[in-house]
Amino acid sequence: MRKYVIPLFIWLLFEIVAITLWLTMDNVFYLFNFSYIGSCLAIGLLLYSKKVKYSRNVLQFAVGSYMLIYLGIISNENMQIEGFWYYLYLGVFEAAVIHYAIAKILGPLLFGRGWCGYACWTAMVLDLLPYKRPEFPRKKIGFIRYLVFILSFIFVIGLFAFQVSKLEYIMFYSFIIGNILYYIIGIALTFAFKDNRAFCKYICPITVFLKPASYFSLLRVKNNVDECINCGKCLRVCPMDVNVIDNSRKRRNATECILCFRCVDECPTKSLHI
Repeated sequence: MRKYVIPLFIWLLFEIVAITLWLTMDNVFYLFNFSYIGSCLAIGLLLYSKKVKYSRNVLQFAVGSYMLIYLGIISNENMQIEGFWYYLYLGVFEAAVIHYAIAKILGPLLFGRGWCGYACWTAMVLDLLPYKRPEFPRKKIGFIRYLVFILSFIFVIGLFAFQVSKLEYIMFYSFIIGNILYYIIGIALTFAFKDNRAFCKYICPITVFLKPASYFSLLRVKNNVDECINCGKCLRVCPMDVNVIDNSRKRRNATECILCFRCVDECPTKSLHI
């Protein structure tokens, strides 16, 4: 019965958001949008709990491609961080602003960086590459993501400061070009560092939003120390180098867990749990 709790919780959470936004914004799109994402997440998590192979990858593509292709390309909404700054500056509480508020600013208080593990359209491709566990120690270049974060803000402010015309056109193509660059850089870093998640650790600017709230996340991997035999299997398979043996919120890379549950699956004594 326990395996149904988290999928049901996620589905109910997204349904509450869907109905609330539909009624308050008087736009049925929000009912469809968040119901679809919540249902995909719930079904994917349920299939994953039943050990269905590639269920997480399928879930990533179901949500990630929807946001990339339908919302981003077809609906002409910039869902990258520059889109968030752009719509926020305009005072438009729609699209990217709502997405960031729910998935990447407030949501992590509940599910940490689960979005990175199950819905990111960049990671959905990177997770298909061969280096699921980094072969080398983490590089000390994490400051790059803060630079990208700041540059995205400066880019948008500059557009308004210099009164650039055709802003919607520019934002659309910045979304397209930005995603192409993200994929190129992400794949290149994967093979350079032998780490599928190198882009997430060093480049992705969204982590600047995700990390603070993730520290207080309700859903997190915990260790029953009485059952743990310190075999180290969980540490060897973690794609984000999180020390899940330590229950402290200050554990190594504590705010980077993407809830992929690889550590839980590999634990021989089942001492790891949510």
